[in-house]
Amino acid sequence: QVQLVESGGGLVQAGGSLRLSCAASGRTGGDYAMGWFRQAPGKEREFVAAIRWSVDLTDYSDSVKGRFTISRDNAKNMVYLQMNSLKPEDTAVYYCAATNFGISTVSPAYDYWGQGTQVTVSS
Repeated sequence: QVQLVESGGGLVQAGGSLRLSCAASGRTGGDYAMGWFRQAPGKEREFVAAIRWSVDLTDYSDSVKGRFTISRDNAKNMVYLQMNSLKPEDTAVYYCAATNFGISTVSPAYDYWGQGTQVTVSS
């Protein structure tokens, strides 16, 4: 079992930055990968970024590549999403997720999910 708790969401103006944090407890490491997904009102949940626990392997959606950075602190069991140059279309609830099937961009591959944190970007 893996428990995930996100934090760091809030309201920011377009062009601003936020850093989301995800605290993981339980079994992680090895083949586990951590992902960030987001869901805007009336839209499907979409992949944002993912990172492997044990190797330096990351993946990003095209919509955030170059603006967002995913990172991890293995010692603290934390995963972060640094979001720069935020746009109003980044407004969504952001979810942290974990999978033991390696890095993936699809939500069904993830077994564990946090409760989500709201990010609102004003224009």
